[in-house]
Amino acid sequence: MPWQPVGLRGCIGFLLYSGGQMILRELVREIAAALSGIYPGGEARTVAREVVCHVTGHTLTSLLVSEGEEITAREEEEVRYLVARLAEHEPLQYVIGRAWFCGRRFAVREGVLIPRPETEELVVWIVERESARSGPRMLDIGTGSGCIAVSLALTVAGAEVDATDISPAALAVAEGNARSLGAAVNFMQSDILTAEVPERPMYDVVVSNPPYVMERERGEMERNVLDYEPDTALFVPDEDPLLFYRAVAAYARGALAVGGALYFEMNGMLGEETARMVSSMGFADVEIRCDMEGKQRMLRAVRC
Repeated sequence: MPWQPVGLRGCIGFLLYSGGQMILRELVREIAAALSGIYPGGEARTVAREVVCHVTGHTLTSLLVSEGEEITAREEEEVRYLVARLAEHEPLQYVIGRAWFCGRRFAVREGVLIPRPETEELVVWIVERESARSGPRMLDIGTGSGCIAVSLALTVAGAEVDATDISPAALAVAEGNARSLGAAVNFMQSDILTAEVPERPMYDVVVSNPPYVMERERGEMERNVLDYEPDTALFVPDEDPLLFYRAVAAYARGALAVGGALYFEMNGMLGEETARMVSSMGFADVEIRCDMEGKQRMLRAVRC
């Protein structure tokens, strides 16, 4: 039976096969063609492969070896459902329920921020700078999926890692990721805007990737982010874009031992402003690092 166009609540039509006779190579090609209006050509094909691997259980490598296999009726139905969601601009990571971060697979779902490649760069920097510490105590503020906390716990030898988030839903996902990946992380619910500063130092490293996208930047963002990812994990008021950075830095000022390090992922347009704010709060040796796209994305500062 030939592929048929299927309408989707006024969205673009897309092609779906009915009959279970198409081979995987053709399936990838047809999915990529159906999603070409949403993703650029090369990316559409990558997404198509991810969908087919998710449905069939193949890895990307085994898919290439087995691309002459036929799709089954059950697999066809699942592909139909997933492509329909993708056609509505839902992020691939939510559609397949996972995202890769630092070489590990993390569960994600709507309501939890999708891990980004630039955040991987932040983790790599922390590992490079802090692994020499003996049994470092680390805190991840605003943990989301737990990608930073779990990665640090699994990578830095002897690390004791705590992680906080205001969202119970995010904490549930993060705890599940820690269990499935075998990471020892202590998760706690907390709002950094109202958290009391500790009376004594507890940590050697505090890291945070807080909300930093200004409201005026909404117009530059893609639908798959605006329509699906949580506003509370993304946006800050235009009149106070460093709201969360100031709160985290104030907390870290009391929570870090002398010589401890504060790490931020930050808005690439606010790097110098963030550095000045951290310096004014008593931190020293403030260092900014650019991400792979050359944006001022990461900051490290030392508690005096």
